[in-house]
Amino acid sequence: MAYVSRLKQEYKDRIVTALTEEFSYKNIMQVPKLEKIIISKGVGAAVSDKKLIDHALEEITKISGQQAVSTLSKKDVATFKLRKGMPIGVKVTLRAERMYEFLDRLVTSSLPRVRDFGGIKANGFDGRGNYSLGITEQIIFPEINIDKVNKIGGMNITFVTSADTDKEAKSLLTELGLPFKKN
Repeated sequence: MAYVSRLKQEYKDRIVTALTEEFSYKNIMQVPKLEKIIISKGVGAAVSDKKLIDHALEEITKISGQQAVSTLSKKDVATFKLRKGMPIGVKVTLRAERMYEFLDRLVTSSLPRVRDFGGIKANGFDGRGNYSLGITEQIIFPEINIDKVNKIGGMNITFVTSADTDKEAKSLLTELGLPFKKN
């Protein structure tokens, strides 16, 4: 039998029925699901030091468990000494099993390591059922060795769902274990 992650199994077993009861869907195909997680990191200082992109690629690859790619600038900006096609960031898109594994590690081991953590803010929704979260330090992930970090930096994590509204997406992400702050 093929491997199924803990969160994916929980989604199938418990979360689908819980969301169906909460929003009274007529068909289980209407229940929103997590489609992908995008982890991105901007490295503006890479204009002057090319090795920073390599370090960021290595860190995001370790964190996600999947090879990251560098993002390139789209146009020239003379004030930043930026040329079109220069690498200025790193991103990775997680789907299926890796997505659920990353979310499980994020919720159970990484977010509790944030100093003075009281939950994540619920105002990162975009109106279409997607949620973005900013992390200020990459050292909250256990995969990162703090002795090998040359520069502490943050990253953005975007959760793309099939939900139509922010309320449905928030219920889905709460059921999946994201600890939102209580208002």
